[in-house]
Amino acid sequence: MFKKLSCLLLTFMLTACVTVDVPKSKPTRATMVTTGDLGFLSQSTPRFAWHPALARVATEKGVNDDKVVDLMRTAMTKVMEAKGYHLVSIDDSPDLLLGFGIALESEMSDAEILDRAGLVPGLSTIGVDADKHEKGSVLVALFHPRMAEPAWRVLAQGFTDSEQDKDERQQRVDELVSLMLGAVPSI
Repeated sequence: MFKKLSCLLLTFMLTACVTVDVPKSKPTRATMVTTGDLGFLSQSTPRFAWHPALARVATEKGVNDDKVVDLMRTAMTKVMEAKGYHLVSIDDSPDLLLGFGIALESEMSDAEILDRAGLVPGLSTIGVDADKHEKGSVLVALFHPRMAEPAWRVLAQGFTDSEQDKDERQQRVDELVSLMLGAVPSI
């Protein structure tokens, strides 16, 4: 009996309560719509270049558009290279062209996006603090080099976070681009 009581008492003495702060994750909400055909991509089409006219950014004043373009190109290059493609100059006869456009809702409405891109995810802003977050849209398009219209495109909408530092912003862009280019086959 003494052994059982000793074991029970020892068990209670070894038990402790610990308080752990769980970091609050920032909720993200995004929608995406895709259209087109990626059938022209294969192991014989490994080289991509930037579309000469589609690297547009429509943001508020004070945002460095060149930095946004660099963020996107860095993220897109990482994803495409992980899938077996490699970046070349447009002068090197690439097998496909990649282009993108980015717009904040204050600069371009969903109706304008639909008119220009032909698609819109329609992300709702209900329940979003407009002082902290603004709806943003990102279009990524793949072109066959000899075609004027994109062969495939994806448009995503989500919310900006003005409190993110540079590293967090790059990570978020990387994650979004990876999701957006998920349908592009590895070669």
